[in-house]
Amino acid sequence: MAAKKINSPFGRYYKKLEDIDREWKQQQEFGSMLILSLVEELGEMARAYLAAHGRKPTNIAAQKDETYEKELGDILVSILRFARIKKIDLNKAILYSIRKIKKRKFQPKV
Repeated sequence: MAAKKINSPFGRYYKKLEDIDREWKQQQEFGSMLILSLVEELGEMARAYLAAHGRKPTNIAAQKDETYEKELGDILVSILRFARIKKIDLNKAILYSIRKIKKRKFQPKV
């Protein structure tokens, strides 16, 4: 059965990730592994950001590690990998979220 092709600006990244994930994507636990990877990367970004700008300026290890900008890239790749294997059109998902945020701005919940 052919995989559903997602037509989105992220298609180029999906294609690159296809080769990387080819061996693992059929494993039942692959989605769970990607979710855990996302959480890990988010924690690393938070640690790096807080070391540079926040509550933990003395955390030298975090400052010597990758920057929060680079960690953000890791987070985006984790999201792309998960979206690809679950056949989620990220362009549609992002547009939905933008509409939701815009709606909240002009019609806040009371």
